[in-house]
Amino acid sequence: MFHQNNERLKFKPLLKASAAAGVAAVLFSAGVPVGVQQALADPIHVDAPDVPGFADVVSAVSPAVVSVVVESSVKQVSQNDGFSFGFGGRGFDDLPPDSPLRKLFPELGSPNQPPVPSQRKGRPRPVAQGSGFFVSDDGYIVTNNHVVKEGDAFSVVMNDGTEYDAKLVGTDPRTDLAVLKVDADKKFTYVQFADDSKLRVGDWVVAVGNPFGLGGTVTAGIVSALGRDISSGTFDDYIQVDAAVNHGNSGGPTFDLNGEVVGINTAIFSPSGGNVGIAFAIPAHIAKNVVQELITDGSVSRGWLGVRIQPVTKDIAESIGLAKPEGAMIAEPTEDSPGAKAGLVKGDVVTAVNGDVVKDAADLSRKIGSMQPGDEVELSVWHDGKSKTVTLKLGTFPTDDQLAAADGSTDNGSATGSDMLMKRLGITVQPSDDGQGVTVTSVDPNSVAADKGIAEGQKILSVNNADVGSSDDVLKQLQASSDKGRSQALFQVETQNGTSFLALPTDDEDKG
Repeated sequence: MFHQNNERLKFKPLLKASAAAGVAAVLFSAGVPVGVQQALADPIHVDAPDVPGFADVVSAVSPAVVSVVVESSVKQVSQNDGFSFGFGGRGFDDLPPDSPLRKLFPELGSPNQPPVPSQRKGRPRPVAQGSGFFVSDDGYIVTNNHVVKEGDAFSVVMNDGTEYDAKLVGTDPRTDLAVLKVDADKKFTYVQFADDSKLRVGDWVVAVGNPFGLGGTVTAGIVSALGRDISSGTFDDYIQVDAAVNHGNSGGPTFDLNGEVVGINTAIFSPSGGNVGIAFAIPAHIAKNVVQELITDGSVSRGWLGVRIQPVTKDIAESIGLAKPEGAMIAEPTEDSPGAKAGLVKGDVVTAVNGDVVKDAADLSRKIGSMQPGDEVELSVWHDGKSKTVTLKLGTFPTDDQLAAADGSTDNGSATGSDMLMKRLGITVQPSDDGQGVTVTSVDPNSVAADKGIAEGQKILSVNNADVGSSDDVLKQLQASSDKGRSQALFQVETQNGTSFLALPTDDEDKG
């Protein structure tokens, strides 16, 4: 039906053209009246209605948006905020020599140039380009952690081409945010964060940034979705937009029509490597608090419950008498943690925090992570078929090194363990809904895991022939192999074609 409709649509203009040609033939053969000749000779002009545009917003906010240039003394050279770069699945060197893309992006390479060595020493060299924006008139700039994390030196380029050196004030890898500071004898144009609680799906937004190093580029679109979880970390709560966002836009702002920042562009979904209309921005309500704490203290402190959690599936809810598959089930409390000391045990389900319903495991992580160490919280807990209240004071969120020293124990859920797996293997996982193994939720395309054929949606059933049910189980087996002096661990993976075994490195030094 769709094909037939398209065919009819194609034929309509052809029929109209034929009819017009026939009329013209009759007119010219019979002689055309003067009035008709004049009408045909006049150009077409339509008085377009007044349609709101984005020019006023762009003109006001553009001076506050900068391009961020990151340099490093020793670093594998990469372009465009550290992501791999491709054109429809092809690398730059696969393009024809006369391709116009080579003229647009000469910095990305040339078929006549030797490959870039993997390590360079000496003076700092550019390794990444991203975006950022001023949030104060005295020079504080917000960008992404993944833009600056490998840098030794930083600079920013204004929309008028003026360049300033910048220093790194602080980073927060868990929300992928960072703050830079420019010291100059002037006041900068700056923007403020919006109240994104009023943001709705369908609202217009404008993204301003530095895609592909081009600088000062504006795109527009709408909010496609709110509260997106893309399994990138514990605090996933992204705004999805369809404004064109590409490599280099990372760290740049997404504005509402009032010129206020509703989100910070940080990730795209792209099978091809370029924009396909799905981009993700850190919402203003998360960024605002983190940025302020980075400016004030240079780091971020978070509350810590100290329990490993997992989702509550429909089957689990039915088995324990819960009316809905909501909340976060405690898989294991960490020894001497605030949760353990308050009496939380395996099998408990946290259903609310200070009266706010906990939707799922990720929601509990976000709620606890947004609080401060020492905060007193009231948890509603489903325990042994009954609801009870537990009151406790939160501890301080451990560092990654402290978590690793605790043999992979995590705080508020499997997402932290998955963050560590991403660093070590290039994958993130979550417990499988059927309770058998863990499901791969994302794969770094540049990792050994990807090279070995690990793909999103596959299950890891066992590691070293030991069953695994969480990211922590996988980490423990990796550590066990490492303790035995083994550089590889044996993974049993279930795919559409059945199960198979493969070996993966026990630490990130062997990643591709």
